[in-house]
Amino acid sequence: MKSGFVNIFGKPNAGKSTLLNAFMGEKMAIVSPKVQTTRHRIKAIATTETYQIIFSDTPGIIDPKYKLHERMMSAVKSALEDADLALLMVDIKENWEEADAVFAALRLKSKAMVVVNKIDGSDKTKQEKAKAFFKDKKYCGEVFLISALKGLHVQALLDRIVELLPEGEPFYSNDDISDLPTKFFVSEMIREKIYTLFQDEIPYHATVLINEFKQKSTLIKIRAEIIVQRESQKAIVIGDGGKMIKQVGSLARLEIEAFLDQKVFLELFVKVRPKWRENDLFLREYGYN
Repeated sequence: MKSGFVNIFGKPNAGKSTLLNAFMGEKMAIVSPKVQTTRHRIKAIATTETYQIIFSDTPGIIDPKYKLHERMMSAVKSALEDADLALLMVDIKENWEEADAVFAALRLKSKAMVVVNKIDGSDKTKQEKAKAFFKDKKYCGEVFLISALKGLHVQALLDRIVELLPEGEPFYSNDDISDLPTKFFVSEMIREKIYTLFQDEIPYHATVLINEFKQKSTLIKIRAEIIVQRESQKAIVIGDGGKMIKQVGSLARLEIEAFLDQKVFLELFVKVRPKWRENDLFLREYGYN
């Protein structure tokens, strides 16, 4: 049996979360056109009769400006340490020189391949240029061209990953699909709706804390707090007459019910915590360890 850790790295918006979801065949990581959507290392466990792959989606690599960013980059560092295979992901439309600098700075110890994503929006000439640019880099074992969103060449990439992994025993039971608790995925689904519905600063100044998750006889009761930094942001999230927070709750509840395969009663509240992104105590409370 093949078994190992395959960790995905890249700059923000390269498509790492979309690729993780494509590998798993279900939504494990939230996605958004906005940068810095992923804040945690998200492990997803794919198990078949012939392999077990522990995929890790990691935050986009950035220069930290807040303690929150530092925690995000710590998640990247931890993923570097246990990777059997690193997927270095780059959007074909982004600056390849900048991506090259990021990949070289990782100082990988594991095998690595460059995954050039979003090729469905490019011509063959550009695809070949991207392949030629990365193929001779010291960190690069080989180059794969894919479209994670369209599923183009994703299965071929997965097949190649299996070939490169070592023989070994599974790390997790066959029923596990992640090492993260259900509450984590619920909070992420709520946070995704904030990215969907609000523009500018709100998504980056907000996080979600699950305060209650109780199984009732006919449904699951969930109470969650949306944390923001200022009173003005709280007013925006609530909206006139509660319009916006109701919309967040409605969209999130539908997705949570599909994820849990059970009816959900979802209560949302908004709390102001000034400068929470710089506060170690708040960051630990909100799961950014």
